[in-house]
Amino acid sequence: MKQTILIRNVLALQGNHLNRCSLFLKDGKIAEITVPDTDLAADTVIDGTNLTALPGLFDMHVHLRDPGQTHKEDILTGAAAALAGGITGVACMPNTTPAIDSVDTVRYILEKASSTGVAVHPVGCITNGLAGKTMSDFAALKEAGICAVSDDGRPVETAEMMRQALIKAFALGIPVISHCEDLSIINGGIVNHGKASEMLGVKGMDRSSEDYITAREIILAASTNTAIHIAHVSTKGSVEIIRQAKAHGVSVTCETCPHYFLMTEDLVLSKDADYRMNPPLRTEEDRKAVLEGVLDGTIDCIVTDHAPHSPKEKADFLHAPNGVIGMETSLAASLKLVHAGLMTLPQLVDCMAVKPRQILGLPEVKIASGVPAELTLVDTNYNWTVDPEKMHSKAKNAIWKGRVLKGKPVITITNGVIRYQDHAYFEK
Repeated sequence: MKQTILIRNVLALQGNHLNRCSLFLKDGKIAEITVPDTDLAADTVIDGTNLTALPGLFDMHVHLRDPGQTHKEDILTGAAAALAGGITGVACMPNTTPAIDSVDTVRYILEKASSTGVAVHPVGCITNGLAGKTMSDFAALKEAGICAVSDDGRPVETAEMMRQALIKAFALGIPVISHCEDLSIINGGIVNHGKASEMLGVKGMDRSSEDYITAREIILAASTNTAIHIAHVSTKGSVEIIRQAKAHGVSVTCETCPHYFLMTEDLVLSKDADYRMNPPLRTEEDRKAVLEGVLDGTIDCIVTDHAPHSPKEKADFLHAPNGVIGMETSLAASLKLVHAGLMTLPQLVDCMAVKPRQILGLPEVKIASGVPAELTLVDTNYNWTVDPEKMHSKAKNAIWKGRVLKGKPVITITNGVIRYQDHAYFEK
């Protein structure tokens, strides 16, 4: 039997409005929304005076490394990191070992995730083994429980294979997520092509690799009258291509990560591999363009592309794998936009909770009477220093390490159960 929980005097986001109220949770649901100073009895009472209740966030682009690469992360530690970031649902990418191209692998992930309190939705492969040669069995994977298909980690190499995938997936009602990088252009690059690559004396990753595949996917979606979702947008060119496509009625959605609209390639000049990822940090011009895309709605979602690697793997700048972790910091980093007055909190939640679920065709999560209690409680004014050693992920390659962020999830609730609580916060 689930315990009753009373969250008193909390600022709750209901739709597009913030309302001061109390939330009474019972039997896994929000049983009642009542006056701030209610005296309802409950097994657990939370003082929400300094807290804001948000619907549980959803990260539609994470790498849990499970199965096969569990020295980097596994489903249990990845779920713990998600909860600490106020994230109650994730879509996990298929570049595992083996890749998510079989019913058995989908079932393994769902079974292992079932006790975590996080809704883990596997993304199936477009092509078997991510090899780009033969298409996976979309119908069987959908029946097993995938939420989308992608070859994330690499692009689908040929336009014809992607065209056929779009047609097949659309007929089955399965979203397609594209990793937009032309590998022949990147050709071994490890940082952004330009100042970063020149100053470090290393091969760069030219932004045309992203722009080209973004344009290709949009052309294919338009010609087949299907839909495409563009992953981790990082360039001015891609933002503009997507903006124009939307204006012409193409069914395209896209996402970016906080580091692409808040950071630049200058960070890699320190030769710290924790600042290397795919796509790479770009120029100030790109950063501003991505930010503009988030603010004007061209970019639909904010995700993390949570990509764990072990400290040993990240030790050598030149040879380290690309990727950064981000689930525990994504909300806090993105709140910079709210604190700066560039967007409202409801608009941010739309990017981090509402639209990702809409794109994937998943049920809406909201704060209303009678719905499942899936909440994150945030102190939007709490200043904290990011310490990778205190994070729940196995990996420590945190791009916000050592920085002070303002705003932090302190309690995460799924199905009416407190799944995460920041004890240090409540002991302060």
